[in-house]
Amino acid sequence: MKKIRSGYIAIVGRPNVGKSTLLNRLIGEKISIVSRKAQTTRHRITGILTKDDAQFVFVDTPGFQTKFSNALNRAMNRGVTTTLNDVDVVLFVVEAGRFDAKDRAVMRLLPPDRPAILVVNKTDQLKDRSALLPFLASVAAEHDFAAVVPVSAAKGKQTDELLGEARKHLPNEGLMFPEDELTDKSERFLASEYIREKLFRLLGDELPYATTVEIEKFEVEGDLRRIFAAIVVDREGHKAIVIGKGGELLKRIASEARQDMERLFDGKVYLEVWVKVKSGWTDDERLLKSLGYE
Repeated sequence: MKKIRSGYIAIVGRPNVGKSTLLNRLIGEKISIVSRKAQTTRHRITGILTKDDAQFVFVDTPGFQTKFSNALNRAMNRGVTTTLNDVDVVLFVVEAGRFDAKDRAVMRLLPPDRPAILVVNKTDQLKDRSALLPFLASVAAEHDFAAVVPVSAAKGKQTDELLGEARKHLPNEGLMFPEDELTDKSERFLASEYIREKLFRLLGDELPYATTVEIEKFEVEGDLRRIFAAIVVDREGHKAIVIGKGGELLKRIASEARQDMERLFDGKVYLEVWVKVKSGWTDDERLLKSLGYE
């Protein structure tokens, strides 16, 4: 009989390499929100996968920010560096065929005393398949990686092989969490993230970065959850954009978020959403802490 091993595994990389998609694929549930825009993930998200022989506690980190320098981005970067010092294994995720200065900036953060696995994601999008092996070799030469695993998080390719490599480095014996637990995040937190994902998906390029979500009330009555949420924007002019003509955009944001919540919570959700202005929230350390940013 195999011993059960367990440990914490950080998923790190520059923005948009597919870290959250990888976490969701490994867990088998949508724990971390996903969009094509950078900065979608702002918090450390823990996803838990329990197998017969191992419990993997994944920590999905924000993409390390080199472009912006406001308080929000400093808080997110602190989250990345703190996580790297608290885990047993690191999955360093890069995009197949692309490795640049932003990737190297994250690679320099990898702690020398912890095993790091190079995860080359989006292999299904690589047009020239013959370029994959030379690319793997060139990136692997830049750091002493414990293993190199090419994957497609979107298609689920090679993810079992990745788990096998990660398991070799899990230090603990026995379970750290109940085996049916998927995340250490509360339903309240997940509800706010689902709304924020719709903002990133449905708004233009710039506005999502000036929005966040505050759950003002979360009530559970049997299988029904009543959720009251405020979308926080930075300027008065942003409010009308989020609401949309005749309130249509806000209705769509709420409707799509509610459907996701009902799937995850396995029950009915009553969701009420409105928009309010908190000027300068992205560069206000105290306000960021009150909104749950570390």
